[in-house]
Amino acid sequence: MPEGTGALPRGVRIGYGTGSVATGAFGTVPGLLLLPYLTDTLGVAAAVAGVIVFLPKAWDVVLNPIAGRISDRHESPLGPRRPFLLRAGLALAACFALLFAGPPLGSTVADAAWVVVAFLGCATAYAFFQVPFVAMPAEITDSYDERTRLMTWRVALLALAILVSGASAPAIRDALGGRDGYRVMGVFVALLIVAGVLGAYHGTRRAPVGRTHAAGGSLREQLRVVGHVADFRLLLTTFVVQALAVGAMLAGVDYVARYVIGREGAATVLFVCFVGPALLMTPAWAALGTRVGKKRGYVAASVFLTVGALLLVAARELPAVWVYVATGLVGIGYAGAQVFPLAMLADTAAVDAARTGANRAGVFTGVWTAGETLGLALGPGVFALALAAGGYVSSTSGDVAQPESAVTAITLGFSVLPAALVALSVLWLVRYSLTQADVDAAVQEEATHD
Repeated sequence: MPEGTGALPRGVRIGYGTGSVATGAFGTVPGLLLLPYLTDTLGVAAAVAGVIVFLPKAWDVVLNPIAGRISDRHESPLGPRRPFLLRAGLALAACFALLFAGPPLGSTVADAAWVVVAFLGCATAYAFFQVPFVAMPAEITDSYDERTRLMTWRVALLALAILVSGASAPAIRDALGGRDGYRVMGVFVALLIVAGVLGAYHGTRRAPVGRTHAAGGSLREQLRVVGHVADFRLLLTTFVVQALAVGAMLAGVDYVARYVIGREGAATVLFVCFVGPALLMTPAWAALGTRVGKKRGYVAASVFLTVGALLLVAARELPAVWVYVATGLVGIGYAGAQVFPLAMLADTAAVDAARTGANRAGVFTGVWTAGETLGLALGPGVFALALAAGGYVSSTSGDVAQPESAVTAITLGFSVLPAALVALSVLWLVRYSLTQADVDAAVQEEATHD
């Protein structure tokens, strides 16, 4: 395990957390605006747009475990993971700027093809940034509580990045309007990604580096081994189902703002209400986890998510302020639903490494991020199917009157659908069994062997 285990310098915590500026921006803006860009600017039918949003992300489901395996075996004086942060992160920024910068190509099919190719490039670069980034906490400290503190910084900065990118992106688009608005927004978000990449790369230069050897055997064999870790399977299933719920809600923000609330700037307010509480509640969730355990904290966060989403079923009848309040409850739960699973993932990977002496952190995180990507990609796809079922009318102007059935579909896709998914996910979460005692025992066992 790492040299200098236990508590990490604050600079390393902040530096590591800065990488969330990149993951937060890329994880948020396409989920928030890519579907409306396709349906209401390029004129792509809702069902087809859902497929376009999903397919490049589905590629990551295959690629992420491969990226994890490659980073497990990589050797560098800069650390095994850090070179990937810089190279893949800068490539991600470049591809993102291109995503919304397509010139008018004369047909909806050609315009959509540009989006598919650029988004595929984004997804590929993101895999080689995100997987090494998520793998690092299992290697740079062996402390159960320190991983929670590390995740507190990461999630706080993630929330800030989501807030800045998610609130600014629609505002920039609306200020300029049309395709030009999307182009400028894409460059702005690309610059945010660059800032996060450089912050993480330089901020982790003094982080301890694990000594555990990379696991032998083929990728298929390592995936099989990881798949037999019961607590990892349960945690992953919980997180993927919740990612699906969050993806559906993000995809619905712009539609709810326009067709349910019907106020100018409502998309930005909704998004701030969703993400803003995380800036205040992340330290509180971390403190709760220290007192009652990560699993109980995660269950409590899931309850907040479910209740807030259920309240939004009345969004058409409620005054806008109460829609914002209910969205704020979702945001409180969302903060905890990020802190706990990421810290628990690091625990499962570290315990496996301590017990086996083989480093599979990259494989664990590759499978994890593949699952997260799948959930976040399916969320907009499922929401798009709800739009199609409700008879949503696509256009190139974005100002077409929608039938009553489409507005109902928007409301249910933003409320009942995510609430049901989060409630379902708890069925797997309650069976997770890894505790602090297990982590401490594994670390002690490794120290004895050393």
